[in-house]
Amino acid sequence: MKQDLKWLGLNWDEGPDVGGDNGPYRQSERSKIYKQYVDRLVAEGKAYPCFCTDEELEAMKAEAEAKKLPPIYRGKWPSASKEEVDAEMAKGTPYCYRFRVPSNKEYTINDMVRGKVTWNTDSLGDFVILRSNGLPVYNFCVAIDDALMGISHVLRAEEHLPNTLRQLLVYEALGFTPPAFGHMSLILAPDKSKLSKRHGATSVGDFKAQGYLAPAMVNYLSLLGWNDGTEKEIYTVDELTDAFSLERITKSAAVFDKVKLSWMNGQHLRSLPEDELVQLITSSLASANVIADASSPFAAAIAGLVKGSIDMLSDAVEQVPPLLGYPLQDTVQSEEFKSIADDNFVEVAQTVLTAHDSGDLAAAVAAGHDGYKKWVNSIGKAQKRKGKRLFMPLRIALTGRMQGPDVGDLLPALALESGSDVVDRSSFVPLSQRMEALRAWVGSQQQ
Repeated sequence: MKQDLKWLGLNWDEGPDVGGDNGPYRQSERSKIYKQYVDRLVAEGKAYPCFCTDEELEAMKAEAEAKKLPPIYRGKWPSASKEEVDAEMAKGTPYCYRFRVPSNKEYTINDMVRGKVTWNTDSLGDFVILRSNGLPVYNFCVAIDDALMGISHVLRAEEHLPNTLRQLLVYEALGFTPPAFGHMSLILAPDKSKLSKRHGATSVGDFKAQGYLAPAMVNYLSLLGWNDGTEKEIYTVDELTDAFSLERITKSAAVFDKVKLSWMNGQHLRSLPEDELVQLITSSLASANVIADASSPFAAAIAGLVKGSIDMLSDAVEQVPPLLGYPLQDTVQSEEFKSIADDNFVEVAQTVLTAHDSGDLAAAVAAGHDGYKKWVNSIGKAQKRKGKRLFMPLRIALTGRMQGPDVGDLLPALALESGSDVVDRSSFVPLSQRMEALRAWVGSQQQ
């Protein structure tokens, strides 16, 4: 959890690994503190040792169920004499400590999210505060910790609402001032059921491994159950800090939408400085063994082709390999290609091959985007083509595909491949091999 918080940039001013005036900060190091307060409660008659066995407790539970009574503790030890207690301790009988709950007393909080909430103690029964192995129970130790550490506000999931009564009783018994409580609604799955592993629920660390950015995670999670009253969706952490207010937390449950999270991640990716974004993409491609060297000119050029179309860094790993190949045979056999073929695609292909043989195509690629654009315009004038009738057949002839990044950017990027930049050599088809394949296809059409 600490690693996840650090990755998200949610650092703490006091606590484990940081220190402060209210340590120790690990419950495992605070056993003596908890025992001191247990002893105080016992001395004041607010807690007592309980020697009931597991079998006796199960029998009480079964009897309560049979009589349709609340499943609360009904053992003899709240009223046991000192002699009875001393006798069991002398025998070495294992025991826990239970908090003595007052009968028929109401407690009310003004929950910061849910408003007024009231409980009656008759629904509770005496609860364990220290187990027979000496370990404190959550509802006891958390109340002690919050009180001693000066915690003023407790914001947590609505699942903790039933715990609040036990904690209020501990606060009151020890003379502590309770913090302000706010219980937020659960995050639901898209089918409105409780989010679980079957819905793909995972840890924050797993989202990091999947390529999500920390600012995007903070942005998205902050909007689950809160908004600032505007239509704004993309925030920096600093903007969230300035805009956040407890009053805007909503009672209605939020739905976790991974598609929306991925979209938001894309917004944050594209807001990064270009050199930082390119570095992230190239590192991701190198880690996935798509490219050999994340720092090569080829890597930077390829990253530039996909940086505007990805929401996740993993999208680049999926998008780049198809750009390296030349699936001409698949394209010319597709239904979508028929209208292009009928518009004399062979003529455009022959023009491309002529330009390749003369060196004009290589010169246009070497001149970059503007040089390629100038060459395309010259072909358009010569063949009296423009718009899609010009651009689509050229795209197919040069890339083997009907969609993708600007061909004027793709070809110069591919030309930077050194012969070892692409890890899977069989997946990379340089321009010369593309032209060989195109020439073979044109020849097959003229037979």
